[in-house]
Amino acid sequence: MKNIAVIGAGTMGNGIAHTFAQSGFNVQLIDISEEALNRGLATITKNLDRMLAKEKISEADKNATLGNITTFTSVEDGVKKSDLVVEAATENVDLKLKIFKQLDEVCSEDTILATNTSSISITQIAAVTSRPAQVIGMHFMNPVPIMKLVEIIRGYNTTDEVTNTIMELSKTLGKVPVEVNDYPGFVANRILMPMLNESIETLYNGVAGVKEIDTVMKLGMAHPMGPLQLADFIGLDVCLSILEVMYEGFKNPKYAPCPLLVNMVRAGKLGVKSGEGFYDYSESRKAENVSKQFV
Repeated sequence: MKNIAVIGAGTMGNGIAHTFAQSGFNVQLIDISEEALNRGLATITKNLDRMLAKEKISEADKNATLGNITTFTSVEDGVKKSDLVVEAATENVDLKLKIFKQLDEVCSEDTILATNTSSISITQIAAVTSRPAQVIGMHFMNPVPIMKLVEIIRGYNTTDEVTNTIMELSKTLGKVPVEVNDYPGFVANRILMPMLNESIETLYNGVAGVKEIDTVMKLGMAHPMGPLQLADFIGLDVCLSILEVMYEGFKNPKYAPCPLLVNMVRAGKLGVKSGEGFYDYSESRKAENVSKQFV
């Protein structure tokens, strides 16, 4: 594998593109928005500059990484030569099914199709293609260039050969791949999201305030950041979407989103990305300081 197409230039997409490009792969970064592509490249450049300032990479490494990335606004043009496509679009099942139908039509029959979904069924996504054996989940963690874990999720029809190929590929990126089966939330979010949801319930029920809840979990449970701050960083809309997928998949009330979370998302308070969530990020400096904790 040498040519990797990444669908989506947002937070996860540009992080995945950065990681593959820094490992020497030719990356085709695809987004329908030229503006999103420019923002994605700017983010990659800024993160490389931080690594350069910390002497983790050289100027030549930075230039080589950026030189390995080509941008496209056309999916068909971007995936023509791809050995692997990693879809990192918004966590919306209808959008992902539409993308995979298109990828199945325009990609080579040998191309492996992967999705970075954090909760949506790989089997469901694979079912809209004519190659379900070659569809797999690659759930990277945010921020992608830093976090070691990749959940490798095999759908009902994913072959051993494809799974092993993606496991080995992940290792070449310096990641630690963990194979899991295709159930709602997989492992990471099946455990994480109920914890975040319970933290929001604790706030909703008036047990303690935002800072108090986060302080208890940081100092008492040795978490690097509190669950409410983490939810802000992930995006409250993303948390809600994952919980809804899990609730629909399991029909178990323990996965039902807290009413406070639902109302905050309806009100547009999505966390760092919107400038306000459980914390106030209205000043750009505050949001930047939060982001720097992860780079």
